[in-house]
Formats: sequence, structure tokens, C-alpha cells
Amino acid sequence: MKTRFSLRTALLAGFVVALTLRAPAAQTDSAPAPVPDARTTAPLNAPTDGEIRVAVLLSASAEVVDFAGPWGVFDYVYVDGRSPRKVFKLYTVAATKDPVNVSSGMIIVPSYTFADAPAPHVIVIPAMDTDALAPAALDWLRAAMKKTDVTMSVCNGSFVLAKAGLLDGKKATAHHGGFGSMRAEFPQVNLIRGVRYVEDGKIATAGGLTSGTDLALRVVERYFGREVAKETAFRLEYQGTGWMHPESNAEFAKKVVATPGHPVCPVCEMRLSKPPGALSFSYKGEKHYFCGEWCKDHFVAKPERFLAGL
Repeated sequence: MKTRFSLRTALLAGFVVALTLRAPAAQTDSAPAPVPDARTTAPLNAPTDGEIRVAVLLSASAEVVDFAGPWGVFDYVYVDGRSPRKVFKLYTVAATKDPVNVSSGMIIVPSYTFADAPAPHVIVIPAMDTDALAPAALDWLRAAMKKTDVTMSVCNGSFVLAKAGLLDGKKATAHHGGFGSMRAEFPQVNLIRGVRYVEDGKIATAGGLTSGTDLALRVVERYFGREVAKETAFRLEYQGTGWMHPESNAEFAKKVVATPGHPVCPVCEMRLSKPPGALSFSYKGEKHYFCGEWCKDHFVAKPERFLAGL
């Protein structure tokens, strides 16, 4: 199953209605208060000497935004009074050191393989093609996360954790376009909609794409407190505050509702136009429309997974 949901493919197919059709989040006069400083509520203890090692898991089609955002965050953390002052050591890890074709044509040569990678304190898992994921990746992930401070997924990287069996009975989130597939493929996961990130024990999962930047800042805050996280955001000129406001993805908390002329894909839950030739499939007397071939094929294979509980 290619659980890196291809929003790009769906948009190019011409069946997806402009995202502005979704009603904007309601504006209020007073913004909600930020959650408490994570250093006081969910602290992580940094090594007393040396660096905090961050491993980024790579495989085919890994989404660049998912790991580039957190990479930039960790790379710009400086803590006065520590040696070294630059506290995070970043590296990539994959099944081999062969170049990996990630999203949008970028090619990356991994720093390490699963056999020789240093033990990480933090693991970052982007969305990727789980069909192409080496079984050794899941074995490494299961073993390595036992000793991590936190293992974080971004976007549909949570599907990798779920495939490894690491989200069974746990709260997790994903890109809003992956909610339907997560619920269908991994019903044992307690899917949380409409949040920038979810933390459950040593695992943290972020929503789509840029949510990973907020989760990375949240991890920085768990290690060093809010002021260091704010200083990092300032260096990056990052204006988002989702790491202090996990509820700020509330726009995606509810399922998109079909309207006359605009059905909803039952797999990725995207609102569609219905031009001539739109992809469709009839099941038990009801016609369902799809944003692309992947969603249609996945639905046709076992419709009950996506219709249960609707």
C-alpha cells in the first residue's frame, strides 16, 4: 500500500475542487491560551554532555517537506551554557547507502545504513511509499525506538509506525488526506483529527507536512523549554505557533461533507468536482467518486474498510 497519499497526483488529475471550497476556520476575538511549557509537563532529559542525535529515516518517495522542516528546526537550536552549544546532531539512515529518490526529484545519499547508524535519541519519519519500504526498516525502527527519547512521524509517516505495529492502541494523527486510509487500514489506532500533533508515550505524530515543523519545536521545548524554542523559531523567522497550539488544525477535525455536484472521495476524504470522465465505482447501489486511480483501486479492493462506521 502506497501510504504516502499523493495530493499532487490528485490535483493534476483535475478532479479535486480548489481547497478554498473548505470553509475557513472561524475567527475569534481572543486566541486560546497556549498549552503549558512542555519542559514542565512532558520533559525530555538531554544528555549531560555531547549531542542529541536525530536520525531521519529515508526510503523511496519520502516527502521532503516532512523531514526538511524538522531538520531545519533542530539544526538551528543553540543553547547557552552547553558544550557544544549546537546541541542536535542530524543524520539520515536507510537500508543501504545507495542514493534515495525522495519527493519532487530530489536525490539523497544516506549518511548511514541500519547496520552502522549511531543509536538515535530522536527519530524522524516522513511520509513515504510503504510498499517500497525495506522490511529491515521496520525491524530497525522497532529496535531503535526502544532507546529513543521520542520517535516522531510527520504527515503520513504515521503509516510507517502503524505498519511496524507501534501505534496499536495508541493515539495518533496523519495528514487530513490520510484519515480515511488510516482508519481503514489500521483500525487499532486511535486516530485523532484536527490537531497539529499528538503525543502518546515515547511516540509523537504530526499532522500534514508543515505540522512537522511545529512538532520539532515541541521536541525542542520538551528538552530545553519554551524560551529556547521561541529563540529557534525567531532565528528561522518562523511565524507559526502550532507547537504551542496543537488544536490549531481544528479545520480538519470534521469530515468533509459531500454537497450537490461535489462528492467526497471515500478514501482520502477530498471534495471533488464531477467532470465528464470522473473516476467512479458503484457498490451496493451507491456510486462513489475518486480523486485518482490510487484511491479508486484501494477502495475497490475492499470497500467495507472505508464505508464502515460512515
